[in-house]
Amino acid sequence: MPSIDQIPISIVSPDEMLTGQADAVLTEIAGMLKRLLDDGIEGSIDLRGLALSGADRVWLEKQLGRGEVEIMLEAGGWSVLTETAYPGVWKVMHRDDRDRVVAELIEVAFVPAIIRPDNGDVKKGHESLLLNLKAKTAGV
Repeated sequence: MPSIDQIPISIVSPDEMLTGQADAVLTEIAGMLKRLLDDGIEGSIDLRGLALSGADRVWLEKQLGRGEVEIMLEAGGWSVLTETAYPGVWKVMHRDDRDRVVAELIEVAFVPAIIRPDNGDVKKGHESLLLNLKAKTAGV
């Protein structure tokens, strides 16, 4: 029988361990997708507000995979919106003008909120288009 000093022990830092948090996030995402489909309710999860280890983040990234769409947006810093392998689930990262991460979200929506125009902008666009059409017909 080996003595206690012969038992191999490896020390793993907390950042290298799966905590179970990422699995809970994945379960929450599944519920959010159901609400999106059933009731049109969108939502997001702030990943920076969760106690995820580095291993959790890697595991979650692998589970979500990559989809077909990636959007880069510059507005007071860079934002990258990446569709996951599950349509309707987006990984969204916002950086400030110094390239620091200021938000890291999982957004469950048909289209991420940051790229969807609000009604006021659409109304202004419609009015502008009508004015352009009116000017073209007046010049004919």
